[in-house]
Amino acid sequence: METLTALTLAFDVLLALLLLLTAGFALFGRNLFRAIVLYIAFGLLLALVWIRLDAPDIALAEIAIGAGLTGALLLSAWARLERSDDNQAADESSQSGQDQTRTPH
Repeated sequence: METLTALTLAFDVLLALLLLLTAGFALFGRNLFRAIVLYIAFGLLLALVWIRLDAPDIALAEIAIGAGLTGALLLSAWARLERSDDNQAADESSQSGQDQTRTPH
């Protein structure tokens, strides 16, 4: 029985450390896509915490809303942001190309 409590304590400490590390990397990372993926992973780890606290209903809500829906919305916004950046860069390069072909009169 003593081994079981030590094992559960070790799992809880490991889970808490993983939560802190995931949150830190998601908040302070420079890569936006990686931050979104870490946010989704954070939500899944948080669902494990809710399960450990005997709250399966909150864990399911966290998975569905926190990691699932919000993660999908963030990924969709990221993809749209990437497309608009690509379009803006293409517009700027085409405008600079037009400026170079014009000759002053």
